[in-house]
Amino acid sequence: MPTLPATRAYYDTVAEDYAERVRLPFAQDVLGRAMLGAFAEEVRADGGLPVADLGCGPGHVTAHLAGLGLSVSGVDLSPRMVDIARRSHPGLRFEVGSMDALGLPAGRLGGIVAWWSVLHTPPDLLPLLFAEFRRVLAPGGRLLLGFHAGDGRPYTGEKRDNGVAYAIHLLDPDRVGAQLEAAGFTVTARLTAEGEKWPQACVLGRTAA
Repeated sequence: MPTLPATRAYYDTVAEDYAERVRLPFAQDVLGRAMLGAFAEEVRADGGLPVADLGCGPGHVTAHLAGLGLSVSGVDLSPRMVDIARRSHPGLRFEVGSMDALGLPAGRLGGIVAWWSVLHTPPDLLPLLFAEFRRVLAPGGRLLLGFHAGDGRPYTGEKRDNGVAYAIHLLDPDRVGAQLEAAGFTVTARLTAEGEKWPQACVLGRTAA
């Protein structure tokens, strides 16, 4: 995927700062944590198959899901982020990898969380991700996405000292929902809320049982 090298370079560059920066906003995100709680409850009710936190960053969401009783591991594109996650949460498993090619057998997972990570993918390429998510989820598997909401336009963040910048896309929740449906998911819940900079959206989906 063409966006991967720039995204990896950015997060490798900012990993330590980012790990500190996300702690307080996550602790204050009552609605987002409520969606994560609903996801966890559903996965447990379905039998508690393993869950993957894709784009896990420093592992704070992975650890939160583990605290909710899930068997969860994290995957991130950035080796430095994975190093921080392993150091911060030594009891959990974290691997370097890309969410468009997970290298897992079909039907392995009971759930996937992609918490503010699919927004680095251009909207037209999201079906590639959703097809891979669908492949690795078991029948009736759960999916939870979190992202900045908008009309799909790209936003490029400030460059770091070495000239590395990041790009995100403000994703249209309706279009994301339609793309999920086309990939074989049923959208079971959706939440939109005000954000500090942009509106926030969470979408919960399920594969056919």
